Amino acid sequence: MVGLALKNLSFYKGRSITTFLLTFFSAYFFIVYVAFMDGSHSSMLKNALDVYTGSMQIYQKEYREEGGYDYLINDTQKVFNLRENTRGIRADSARVETYGIASSGERSAAMMLTGVDFEKEAKLSELKKALKEGVYDSKGACLYIGSELGKKLQVKIGDEVSFVGSAIDYSFVAELFKVCGTFKTGMYDVDNQSAFMNRDYFDEIFLSRSSASYIVANVNEMEENDRIAEEVAQKLPEDLRVYTWQELMKSMVELMKIDSLFGYISMSLFFLVIFVVVRIYGFINFSTRIREFGVLKSIGLSHRAIDRLLLDEIIILTLAALA
Repeated sequence: MVGLALKNLSFYKGRSITTFLLTFFSAYFFIVYVAFMDGSHSSMLKNALDVYTGSMQIYQKEYREEGGYDYLINDTQKVFNLRENTRGIRADSARVETYGIASSGERSAAMMLTGVDFEKEAKLSELKKALKEGVYDSKGACLYIGSELGKKLQVKIGDEVSFVGSAIDYSFVAELFKVCGTFKTGMYDVDNQSAFMNRDYFDEIFLSRSSASYIVANVNEMEENDRIAEEVAQKLPEDLRVYTWQELMKSMVELMKIDSLFGYISMSLFFLVIFVVVRIYGFINFSTRIREFGVLKSIGLSHRAIDRLLLDEIIILTLAALA
């Protein structure tokens, strides 16, 4: 039957080529559409995680719900030691966040000031690559400030910014800092309200030595992230919790799921149209082959043999189109 199917396909070249092209382009557009949709989601997610969030973060259990200095990680080095032998972690670092009012001249704005190890952050996030002006790894009383926040305060490199907030022991802090660098990550919240300072000077001013709001980490392979997070969680004390990127960016994950759902609905409608076209074309082909089927039956072929012949033709064309 395969030989007869090949002869039929070669004899009716127009019909065979049309069916081949319909199958080929349907499969091609399906692959391209799915790859484009999934690829755009993966790229969007990777960019968001690499910019600042990381693939996992470690917190005191109550910190994300309650916030404040009462729920800081008090001994970051102990946490680093516990996860030291965990394979698959590319980089990690401790961050301390505090909030206050930044002012320059007559301009004021709420600011999240974060103490970071700039050397570790360069391996962990895109903050260094986001440098717009000035220097990245400044020392002393220097700020690495978001470009939009800089516009709010109307400051440029070398200008001074006063900051009013509180230290880790809730004592009053009022300091004068210099703008040494500006950055633009493309993430509105980060660019609009964030500034970073080298950890040594931050610890001196805010009394946060060996403490952290959270520890952030990135893994080598995102597919291994859940396994690594679970392994790290098993090594930590009970009062600490590991959050994966799915939890940290829950809203973004939900939006991607909704986008994928509508994408698959659109794709289903597209293939429904293709299916209807193929069915109509198949019905026309079947109608034109009634005489051929009659001849085949007259020479002794059964209904099952004719069905097998048609199936072989479909399989050959499908495999050729998908190869």
